[in-house]
Amino acid sequence: MTVKSVKLNNGMSMPEIGLGTWKANETGVLAETVKKAVELGYRHIDCAKIYNNQCEIGKALKEVDVPRDELFIVSKIFQNKHRPELVPGAVDEILGELGIEHLDLLLMHWPYALVPEQDTADFAAKDLENVPIMDTWKAMEAMVDQGKVRSIGVSNFNKKILEKMLPQCRIKPVTNQVEVHPYNPEHELVKYCQQQGIVVTAYCPLGGGAINVMNDDFIKRIADAHSCTPAQVSLSWLLARGIVVIPKSNHEVRLKQNLHTVTLTSDEVRMIGQIKARERKVDPSRDIKELKWIFHEDEAECPLI
Repeated sequence: MTVKSVKLNNGMSMPEIGLGTWKANETGVLAETVKKAVELGYRHIDCAKIYNNQCEIGKALKEVDVPRDELFIVSKIFQNKHRPELVPGAVDEILGELGIEHLDLLLMHWPYALVPEQDTADFAAKDLENVPIMDTWKAMEAMVDQGKVRSIGVSNFNKKILEKMLPQCRIKPVTNQVEVHPYNPEHELVKYCQQQGIVVTAYCPLGGGAINVMNDDFIKRIADAHSCTPAQVSLSWLLARGIVVIPKSNHEVRLKQNLHTVTLTSDEVRMIGQIKARERKVDPSRDIKELKWIFHEDEAECPLI
């Protein structure tokens, strides 16, 4: 199956449906999933250093029967590599793990930095470091200049950070990867990004964990009306909004289903967007102002730009 693509602000194209790999660490299973996904038609693979599975993905990429230039490989710099002098080495490490010569898209995973010694996602306030966002961004721009990265973008950035950042960018972010699904629609952020020519990529597009999107009665009724799954409704709703999706699954049937979306009516798109339930999978509970600010903009000051 051929997946449609969206045009990025640098002229490149990105497949609108990708394979998410967060929390997909099963040795052997993940490699087979990647190979099966590519066989089914996936061409967009979303990775990150902190997922600790890029070597496994790299093994699979060596075995897929698809030319490299037909794949769109994304990865992310972890927060402990925000110092500009650490960015080149971080990119080389990502490329080495994936076994490729360039990334199609490199993201700044979060807008806040950690000290270099902190190499896990389990950190405390003492591990935060004041590295200006633009210092890291300029180092990422240099990676584009060197040809190691073809596009750069951000992840988990809110509107206020982007408003401060964009006027200072030599190379504009092509995408902002954030959590978006019917219970966390991000209407204002999506609208702003699209007005700025920044494609929004939705992680956790199906909710996940204890989030009940797939059990929502209204979503289920729409799924019944279209003879599809609630997951296909959620993905179709996001795609109808011009949002790229990166669902994760290890099951072949679901991998197939996630590629076969449906055409929702304008009323269905509008009504899903009006669902009142609000839940999010990634909502830091730590009492650290830099994290609170990202998700609750009125509670803390902006990180350094």
